[in-house]
Amino acid sequence: MDARPRASLRRVLEDLGSTVLDVAASPGDLDAEVTGVHIHDPLDEPSLQEGALVLAVGVDSAERVRALLDAAGPAAGIVVKQPVEVDEPLRAKVRETGVAVLGLTRAASWAQVAALLRSLLAELRDPLLDESPDGLFSLANAVCALLDAPVTIEDRSSRVLAYSERQEEADPGRVATVLGRQVPERYRRMLEEGGVFRRLYQSREPIYIELHDEGINRAAVAVRSGDEVLGSIWAAVREPLSEQRRRALADAAKIVALQLLRQRAGADTSRRLRADLLSTVLAGGGDAAEAAGRLGVASERLCVLAAQLTEEAYDDAARLESDRQRFCDALALHVAAIHPKAAAALVGSVAYAVLPLQAGGQEEARAVRVAESFLTRVGPRHAANTGVGRLAADLAEVARSRADADRALRVLRARGASGQAAGYTSVHFEALLLQFSDLVRAEKQAPNGPYERLLAYDAEHGSELVATLRAYLDAFGDVNAAAARVHVHANTFRYRLKRLTEIGGLDLSDPDARLSVMLQMRIFGR
Repeated sequence: MDARPRASLRRVLEDLGSTVLDVAASPGDLDAEVTGVHIHDPLDEPSLQEGALVLAVGVDSAERVRALLDAAGPAAGIVVKQPVEVDEPLRAKVRETGVAVLGLTRAASWAQVAALLRSLLAELRDPLLDESPDGLFSLANAVCALLDAPVTIEDRSSRVLAYSERQEEADPGRVATVLGRQVPERYRRMLEEGGVFRRLYQSREPIYIELHDEGINRAAVAVRSGDEVLGSIWAAVREPLSEQRRRALADAAKIVALQLLRQRAGADTSRRLRADLLSTVLAGGGDAAEAAGRLGVASERLCVLAAQLTEEAYDDAARLESDRQRFCDALALHVAAIHPKAAAALVGSVAYAVLPLQAGGQEEARAVRVAESFLTRVGPRHAANTGVGRLAADLAEVARSRADADRALRVLRARGASGQAAGYTSVHFEALLLQFSDLVRAEKQAPNGPYERLLAYDAEHGSELVATLRAYLDAFGDVNAAAARVHVHANTFRYRLKRLTEIGGLDLSDPDARLSVMLQMRIFGR
């Protein structure tokens, strides 16, 4: 008898929630088993496995959906982008074929939903291993019993994922490793310089490492998935392993690899689902309330935080992607410790957090302090900035708070800042200037009027009229202060000022003329 759990269409919809997939037309029950994901190509002959979930890319009318239902045969369901055109002939065809029609939210991409569904189906169908971290600790204890030696399971960065009993029998280095959940830097450097990691990752068999005066020797084996090294198993032993125990350690590495892959797949699925739900909350549309309920976040008095790593510090794309996720995980823990109904997820390259705040005034300032505290905590490991949006009274205003946070974050990037947090209110004018700059670039506008004439004159004659004007405006018309800024005598400055008004045709007594030229200076940056 096959005890494998069925990945039914109903179970898939329950796990993803109606914010991602919703039923547009149902044949009745939704108990059909989903066996895989198929991307529909109208140029190919239909070749579907029974129970396939068909992603109908580009199918946008009831007539085309009916034609696909006729060709879908044994499929479990057809997914089309919302809004789904459902008429009575389509409902009749759904009842006739027994194939459900589902609507996919327009915010989701086909690539995202394909990856999400495949990960979810793999998770629902593969019950071989325990998903929880406790499963790794159980494996460590089992390996300990097989080898008669205390064991640790570590990742590629020598962080301890799990450890067995009997660690007190090992040396001080192992005790420090377990207590710190990381191999101490001194020992890691010693292993690197001795070529141990190179030997370990190049070998598919266990290796024996003599530590001499540094402690008890080690037997270790790399944990692999194909050519990818996921981590390693380390046993503290006093002599080389017997052939039987070497084989036991090598076999254990295969089981640990399955466990690590399952945990990674489960974590990736969970993260993608949380990111999709949080994206729905941040959009603030009609599905925001359901998404907030599924995430368990508050629906009133919210501030959005947008945090992003300073990417200029990275030259390795893989390391950047890995650090982004760790950075987001740290943000999620930080806001959850402040409020149990907070949530965070990585959306693109930005880690967003929705933070509920109690009444009391100055909510944006309090959220900025939360962001500053977070950046201080992660600063030694991650250089980053955080923008904070204005308070949203309810979910309908969350989209505005998210836009505020994005704009504040953009201002910090434009400043070249790192390790800083800013509320939208405090950078409002700079954010507006950036928006003006976007509009100017989109419309391919160029400097005009007096400012254009002054730029052209400076370029032709090598003069400093624009710099003179900038100093004058920055000093609020104080000639002596402005002259000191450009290091000339006040009389020389007055002469240049007279010349630029004549050449540019600029009336400095007109506040609109002053504002126009000041804005052009800021936007065009010349």
